Amino acid sequence: MVAVAILAAGRGTRMKSDLPKVLHQLGGRSLVERALLSCEAISPLRRLVIIGYQGERVQDNLKPYPDIEFVEQREQLGTGHAIQQLLSPLDNFNGDLLVLNGDVPLLRPETLKQLIDTHKNNQNAATLLTAQLPNPHGYGRVFCDHQNYVQQIVEHRDCTDAQKQNRRINGGVYCFNWPQLAAVLPQLHADNDQEEYYLTDVFAMMQPVMAVDVEDYQEITGINDRRQLSVAYHILQNRVKDNWMRAGVTMIDPDSVTIDDTVELEADVIIEPETHLRGQTQIKAGSRVGPGTLIENSQLGPNVTVLYSVISDSEVAAETRIGPYAHLRGEAKIGESCRVGNFVELKKTSVGEKTNIAHLSYLGDATLGERVNIGAGTITANYDGANKHQTIIKTGTKTGSNSVLVAPLTLGTDVTVAAGSVVTEDVEDDSLVIARSRQVVKKGWRLES
Repeated sequence: MVAVAILAAGRGTRMKSDLPKVLHQLGGRSLVERALLSCEAISPLRRLVIIGYQGERVQDNLKPYPDIEFVEQREQLGTGHAIQQLLSPLDNFNGDLLVLNGDVPLLRPETLKQLIDTHKNNQNAATLLTAQLPNPHGYGRVFCDHQNYVQQIVEHRDCTDAQKQNRRINGGVYCFNWPQLAAVLPQLHADNDQEEYYLTDVFAMMQPVMAVDVEDYQEITGINDRRQLSVAYHILQNRVKDNWMRAGVTMIDPDSVTIDDTVELEADVIIEPETHLRGQTQIKAGSRVGPGTLIENSQLGPNVTVLYSVISDSEVAAETRIGPYAHLRGEAKIGESCRVGNFVELKKTSVGEKTNIAHLSYLGDATLGERVNIGAGTITANYDGANKHQTIIKTGTKTGSNSVLVAPLTLGTDVTVAAGSVVTEDVEDDSLVIARSRQVVKKGWRLES
């Protein structure tokens, strides 16, 4: 049995923010959520999050995880003090406790599984994740024997010159036999410069203690300020993009592209430069996205082309072309083999197959049938100042350039709207509607001076 405890009580003053540090976003997820998700592969029996500063906001952020147990640390008196708060909630627990920091978001699930397997297989009292840093300056060093049993942990300032040659540092991730840890937690003292209770002090009271070196030292990257948040994002992006390129996705210029790790791509997708994919986005095989495109929480079917456009919370079916400079938002749904072209905005609009909206149009709260052609400059006037209203344009209908469709309005099948019309009443099937003033020419007229 394994329980997980995530330390998420601190403010993080170096972030220079009112927002708790663990709620800062990294690739579409909060830091604490990333720490939580890293544990999924080990299927913990219990998951506890230790909260303090603005704990209600942390709880709100983790609402999608209803089995989380929140434990309050009213005073932030160090990591040891945080784990002491578990003595009551875990009073009858006899398994192992995995301790993570809520500001260490890059741990891979397989790394935590290796840590726990090593802990169990060797029947350790405690096992800590360590890393061999190229430049460990400023970090405490972990000294082990040839079997990786921990002999000593020395803070950097206390290391001799010889000890500083050791590159193994403490990663701040621990697995404990909980009954043994619970027995020594009350013995911690805050007799140090910070007047805090350090969890690492328990290692001197427990035996045996073993170290496990992480394969990629970047996994233990912690976040203390905005610069470190940026570094972590760069590491995460390299991981995500490398994985997709190995899976058959082409990226013309990966350094200019960002992709959340919640995004799903199929093989033979092509990502052009300066393209950004966010949230729960899915893109099917053969689609080409960008350059200069933002897509968030949207689904693109096979062989879709999107150029210099923004798509959010929308769906685009196969063989459709979007852009340049189109904006789809608010649950727009575009059918197969459509064209949504230059400077077109669609909001909460459904578009049938083989429909063209080529340029300079706004359609909001509208439903279009198949093979509709929307002329340049057509707009739906869908808002009366208080409420939104629907426009329905049925199959085969065509609107002339610079038409205004005043909702609520229905245009029947195979209707033609003359250019420059302002249509305010429903139009039946197979009709031509002309809704404009007759042109008047006054020959020889000029403004008197």
